[in-house]
Amino acid sequence: MASARIDESRTAGSAAAGCGWSVSRRAFLRVLGCGAGAAMTGSAMASAAATPSSVLLQDDAFWARVQDMFELNPNKTFMNIGTSGSMPREALDVFNQENHLKAMESASGYGTLAVLRARVAPGFGVDPDELAFSGNASSGMCHAILGLDWQAGDVIVTTNHEHSGGNIPLAIAADRYGIEISRVELPVGNAQSAATYVELFDSRIRQLRARGKRVRAVMWSAPSYKTGTMLPIAELMEVVKKHELISIVDGAHLPGMMAYDYAALGMDFMAGAGHKWQCGPSSTGILVIRNKLRASNPLPLPKWYPIHTNVYSRQARGGSGAASVDIAASATSCGSLHTPMFKSLVRACEMWDGIGRKKIETYDLALSAYLKERIVERWGVGALYSPKDDPKLVSAMTSFNPFRTPADIMDGRKAEQFVGRMQSDFAPGFVLRKVDFAVVGAPANHHGIRVSTHVWHDAGDIDRLVESMWALSEKMA
Repeated sequence: MASARIDESRTAGSAAAGCGWSVSRRAFLRVLGCGAGAAMTGSAMASAAATPSSVLLQDDAFWARVQDMFELNPNKTFMNIGTSGSMPREALDVFNQENHLKAMESASGYGTLAVLRARVAPGFGVDPDELAFSGNASSGMCHAILGLDWQAGDVIVTTNHEHSGGNIPLAIAADRYGIEISRVELPVGNAQSAATYVELFDSRIRQLRARGKRVRAVMWSAPSYKTGTMLPIAELMEVVKKHELISIVDGAHLPGMMAYDYAALGMDFMAGAGHKWQCGPSSTGILVIRNKLRASNPLPLPKWYPIHTNVYSRQARGGSGAASVDIAASATSCGSLHTPMFKSLVRACEMWDGIGRKKIETYDLALSAYLKERIVERWGVGALYSPKDDPKLVSAMTSFNPFRTPADIMDGRKAEQFVGRMQSDFAPGFVLRKVDFAVVGAPANHHGIRVSTHVWHDAGDIDRLVESMWALSEKMA
């Protein structure tokens, strides 16, 4: 909806026949309920089973309260959460109050934020010694990549759809330590499955080792910020464990969108943003660092050194199921931190825990699935860069080609005009994102339009967005 607040037009539009039903809501219920299995991850499907669709959809009062948590400009419909979210009012109040208190008491920010980390860690399925606060996802990726003990000739397998937050520390490691980077070319569109990614990564690792290369690590984005494809973490972790490699996940979009248990997934590093889907303040991030052996990943802990800290222990991390060093403390603490930022991030996380992370994941993915269905109705399935049919590959971001002449998608300037006009030509305007990426076999990069669906949207927003994009695509044909 254009505004987080409840208004009469919204209520009237969604309360037909006294029970909140409309054509769009029936379609949304089909996606959320009986059609959810075709559009959601395993955790989301478990959530749908545990949470009746009557609660998720028909309880207007519940979602109205969630949507009313935010201060959003009513003249815009914000659908670029993949770049930045919005702080809930309660988190914003904490930020303001803590800033005043800090000024009044001339307070420092020294410490490891252990108490705050302990409040957040359970929501992500890890122990406090494994959950660090970082500056953002890019900061977390720098911690993960540049803290490893690389040797000249080490190879890291990654993809051609990575963000600069991962690509830049990779480039630094290549120049400083002499590592080699091998990039897997990723598919786009709906004709792909989780097995596609297992084969792509497994075959690349085998090929490199057959040539005598020393593959040490795999790094991938989940989801890709370019196409919204959720590279399947659980399946890729099986590849990682089979080849005894280090795993680094650029999970910038995971906190606040997906209800993942990171201890159960077992990756060595997951760098997420605090300011995107988790709706915390800017300059905050969630960094998960595996710090103990579990059945999910029994491989030895990789040798890793903090690169940005004033807390350092020379004690080696243990090789058992118990932590010997609070490794997350060393990644969190560096001089005097601005504690109001992290206190407000914690408040946002606690609000998500209170709503239910699985409930939010289910709602977000159902909106995304409904959006993809509407795009297919108008443009055809070939317009999608995001997969829709394999539940292991979906996220709450959707990238597609809106142009009536498909080749226009290779014109970056036209894509920028489309994004600009979606905000200027409609009232309320839509805030979207252009993303460019390589497409296998294409003569140039494609400049897709990316849409993010989150808790302050509903099926009516999707309908209005799709019809507005369809009308604009006709004008720009």
